[in-house]
Amino acid sequence: METTSKVVVNVNGENESSGDGRPPNHPLSSACKQRFNTTRVASPCKMSLLRHPSLVKVKTTNILEQEIGIEDSHMNFTPIVRSGAWADIGFRSSMEDVYLCVDNVLQDYAVNSFSEGPHAFYGVFDGHGGKHAADFACCHLPKFIFGDEDFPREIERAITSAFLQTDTAFAEACKVFRFYCANYMVFDGHGGKHAADFACCHLPKFIFGDEDFPREIERAVTSAFLQTDTAFAEACLLDANLASGTTALAALVVGSSLVVANAGDCRAVLSRRGQAIEMSRDHKPFCMKESNRIEASGGYVYDGYLNGQLNVARALGDWHMEGLKCRDGGPLSAEPEFMSTRLTEEDEFLIIGCDGLWDVFRSQNAVDFARRRLQEHNDPAMCCKELVDEALKRETGDNLAVVVVCFHSQPPPNLVAPRTRVQRSISGEGLRELQSFLDSL
Repeated sequence: METTSKVVVNVNGENESSGDGRPPNHPLSSACKQRFNTTRVASPCKMSLLRHPSLVKVKTTNILEQEIGIEDSHMNFTPIVRSGAWADIGFRSSMEDVYLCVDNVLQDYAVNSFSEGPHAFYGVFDGHGGKHAADFACCHLPKFIFGDEDFPREIERAITSAFLQTDTAFAEACKVFRFYCANYMVFDGHGGKHAADFACCHLPKFIFGDEDFPREIERAVTSAFLQTDTAFAEACLLDANLASGTTALAALVVGSSLVVANAGDCRAVLSRRGQAIEMSRDHKPFCMKESNRIEASGGYVYDGYLNGQLNVARALGDWHMEGLKCRDGGPLSAEPEFMSTRLTEEDEFLIIGCDGLWDVFRSQNAVDFARRRLQEHNDPAMCCKELVDEALKRETGDNLAVVVVCFHSQPPPNLVAPRTRVQRSISGEGLRELQSFLDSL
């Protein structure tokens, strides 16, 4: 397998909050607000995956897992991993999104081989209040995952532990020094770029440094997320300028297995023969599951915002916001949710991106767009740039960070749509959107 070195993306900008208006109870709310004419076409809350005959739900303790079944004839498929990424500040005054792409974990993180096939890691981090949290998570989450002793044997436990360790480590680190972006992933900051920077820097280290990684991969990654969150909290106690938060989405390819861990509103979408399969769920405060969890933790949802302050229900950082987090938990959770599948020959590519992309792209729309571009030039990096450029044309009002991971060396094949004798009054995409809406009720 062809290997690639790490790629660092750090778009410089002032460490200030984004000028898109503050939520009702935000501590930094101001009478001066910038407004953008943004057309939102993506459903903000999708409670389940597209109903596909191969989808089977499997419940686990405290962690949502979606297993996508496969036929025995595809069991021996070994993906050929190729990736590309692109980021843009968009119409914001500062850049808070960070991404991470590691096509060869064994080489870049000195991890022992734990199965045949590729070993890759990808992430997006959407910072807020600065990008330090996103940078920190980007750097440390992979290290916590791959260093966990349970990885990949108990992958969900390892990843969960890595998320929590990253959160904790960020709290600790803020007492000592500032962190800057390193490695590859995607972090979407809010309220500034400090949290995104911090997560970008520390999340990979917490993942790969977890003693359970890669034996229990999901436990190691979860632990890394939480460690990054806590570490950022400690760092913010020393330097108030580091106060920020970040959403985080991590995607791991281990052999023919794809595991996606998400905390926030970044999204991962898999193209299976041109059909969009959502591999993550947006964590919005007004979603029923998140709203119930928030209220059970002593919080509330006001005008779509968590405690009237934050428009996401899960994130790393944000320790400076009163009433959102404490050492024993709180309404704002850093624990990720998981979806996983075994890749087959029908799986073509994965798109992961911050919410700036999904504000103006439906999941199926993004797959259709990317598929056409990959058929033209078969270049995942160029495809990412074209997705970002198209999102800007559609007037997204947020930063943009996109990663595309291809699982074949050849471009996606042309598909012949089967003829049907039944005339439908709604398109296939419209039907899927309707089902997603009904599932969210």
